[in-house]
Amino acid sequence: MNDGLSGRVAVVTGGAGGIGEAICRGLADAGCTVGVGYNASEGAARELAASLAPAAQPHAALKAPVTDSAALALMALDVKQRWGRCDILVNCAGTTRFVPHADLDALDDALFDRILATNVRGPFAAVRALHPLLAAAGRGVVVNVSSIAAVTAIGSNVAYCASKAALDNMTRSLARALAPAVRVLSVSPGLADTEFVKSMDRGWRDEQAARTPLKRLALPEEVAAAVLAAATTLGFTTGAVIPVDGGRPLC
Repeated sequence: MNDGLSGRVAVVTGGAGGIGEAICRGLADAGCTVGVGYNASEGAARELAASLAPAAQPHAALKAPVTDSAALALMALDVKQRWGRCDILVNCAGTTRFVPHADLDALDDALFDRILATNVRGPFAAVRALHPLLAAAGRGVVVNVSSIAAVTAIGSNVAYCASKAALDNMTRSLARALAPAVRVLSVSPGLADTEFVKSMDRGWRDEQAARTPLKRLALPEEVAAAVLAAATTLGFTTGAVIPVDGGRPLC
């Protein structure tokens, strides 16, 4: 895998988050130069970029607010000027808030729109901004970080579940539209045991693990491993949704 990624450049939106950090570290360990995309977490993104395994070119933190298409265009220009290429885009930026599914009034229009803008329009805008570089790479790859909520319709709120279903559908549409120059896949984790999740009620976390056939939560590193597989060993795969969920939809 190192030979496959050595000299290649990856941009990870939401790179400073729990899953994003694991993905950035996995890509860097495999030889990739990594652009750690951030919105509000500039300090964390810069710290992460400085701590990644050395690559052919220096890693960097990139301002990448996915709901701002003009800012993404500037980010793409920065990537071109800084590294001259982009081989991998990982769309990991996302947002949500816990709202009981039956509480329709609590899921107000502003929250609904923010979730769709970040989780659906955001990945599309990032692909649109970086598509020329991805296509020029000759074997460009886009990996969208989705969720099993797209299939189970169980998640933090109704809009979040809908957004991940839309993301998986968009993955298939873009895989068709951008082939053969760019492959597009989704990686679909179950609940991942990030620091944020670890800070939540232990009884709730244990209940979620118990509902999973493998009796535990996903590790961020396991999500990162699926992203690496999508970018390397699954070279003849596009338009697919790769589950990293311990079999949770089986229950």
